[in-house]
Amino acid sequence: MAMKVDAVINARLQGRAGLYRLAIEAGRFSAITEQAELAAAADNELDARENLVSPAFVEPHIHLDAALTAGEPRWNQSGTLFEGIECWAERKAQLSREDVIQRAERTLRLFAANGIQYVRTHVDVTDPSLTALKALLDVRERVAAFVDLQIVAFPQEGILSFDGGLELLHEAVRLGADVVGGIPHFEFTRDYGVESVRKLMDLAERHDRLVDVHCDEIDDPQSRFLEVLAAEALSRDYGARVTASHTCAMSSYNDAYCSRLFRLLKKTGLRFVALPTENLHLQGRFDGYPKRRGVTRVPELLDAGLRVAFGQDSIQDPWYPMGNGNLLRTLDVGLHACHMLGMNRIETALELITDNGAAALGLTDYGLQEGALARCVVLQGATPYDVLLGQKPVLASVRDGKVMVRREPDNAELMQ
Repeated sequence: MAMKVDAVINARLQGRAGLYRLAIEAGRFSAITEQAELAAAADNELDARENLVSPAFVEPHIHLDAALTAGEPRWNQSGTLFEGIECWAERKAQLSREDVIQRAERTLRLFAANGIQYVRTHVDVTDPSLTALKALLDVRERVAAFVDLQIVAFPQEGILSFDGGLELLHEAVRLGADVVGGIPHFEFTRDYGVESVRKLMDLAERHDRLVDVHCDEIDDPQSRFLEVLAAEALSRDYGARVTASHTCAMSSYNDAYCSRLFRLLKKTGLRFVALPTENLHLQGRFDGYPKRRGVTRVPELLDAGLRVAFGQDSIQDPWYPMGNGNLLRTLDVGLHACHMLGMNRIETALELITDNGAAALGLTDYGLQEGALARCVVLQGATPYDVLLGQKPVLASVRDGKVMVRREPDNAELMQ
């Protein structure tokens, strides 16, 4: 049974000196005040023990329909995106409602134990029966007590290159998908890719949906659908509601082209999601040495004032055989891969798995501020640097004033 609390005390907050008390009323933060000194916790208070408290973690990009299927019916031996899609096509034929629900709920409980309270999942809708989509619409309601789940109607095998793909995308939205997806670089031709972006944007605009596109997840420097997506978003004044996921080809673009591209991106306010663990694994598979690693230009996007979030993408599926639900692991890998270990980057790094993910999901009632939903995590460490050094599990996860997860600090002692 989740324990209700009226405050989190003895908390450290990013960018602020001293200790703080976060008061909670009716499931919301009612006041955030500085403490004069360390205080003893009452029965109805959660003691942060001078650790950093952050907003609840956000997983902005996962594929729950494929979670925990690695090796079924076979392993992706080449490690490529395309063999992963082939393996998934075989596994997809075996899907049942019960199968999807069981694996999705197991994964979401793993996420919740790691302090994740918001999740956006992409669901393959290039399945005439829409088995996974219908199952995850049910899961969305079943897990509402511990996670907010957004569902992306994702045409894994293409909108125009899959027979009936556009009609299935429309049906997925009609059934209740929150977000419209796409994969223009996987369409048969560039013309198909461009048209697919227009079609998905038309659909999103008509039904007032958010957009999240798998965009240029390929090492090809000529894959330039990001500019197409950005131009469409700008022309429709839709930019802040559009997320470009992956954008791996950007790491292969020349700087002159990127200079022009960034001028457009800054006008749009697009959101970006980078998937460092997944793309380090998948990209560069057709290269000799030096090998490209495919992670997009994260620091450059951040310096341009654009929101970038990190996500896990996969949990033990045909594309990525690893994954443990710990976003701090993903954050650590991403900071290394993107040359972001300067202290100025480390001090703000948690935004990549909190505030920036919230922006991608369009959350408006989020963060450590008075009036917002009382959803936060108590980390192990007094500063972001300490937290990243330890990468230890969250000590507590509070949701609407209820403690959903609680564990003791890891204080291993060497016995001699």
